[in-house]
Amino acid sequence: MQGLHLTADLRGCAPAPLLCDSAALRALCLAEVQAAGLTPVGELFHPFGAGQGVTGVALLAESHLALHTWPELRAVTLDVYVCNLGGDNSARARKLLDRLLLAFAAEHVERHELQRGNT
Repeated sequence: MQGLHLTADLRGCAPAPLLCDSAALRALCLAEVQAAGLTPVGELFHPFGAGQGVTGVALLAESHLALHTWPELRAVTLDVYVCNLGGDNSARARKLLDRLLLAFAAEHVERHELQRGNT
């Protein structure tokens, strides 16, 4: 059950297709998951209509990536959780989050880290 849970709230993201194009967002997320050395096992990216936000999740063998976009606010929330039972995936989780932060080019980022299952 031990793992690392990372969250980031992004504001002032660069206006781009990523905020409202579910296919572009999916492609970015899956490419960055693999670049970080994590293993995708499933995914769903749901658009809420033309010019509106997207909710997406990539299921990972190590746990998950979830995100929500609000193009009208130029905002994104990111959630990366990895289990560390069989090996420490913390560096991979941080790499994934860092790469996504670069892609969204936010003016303001609030990040948090939570160690889970250490009791």
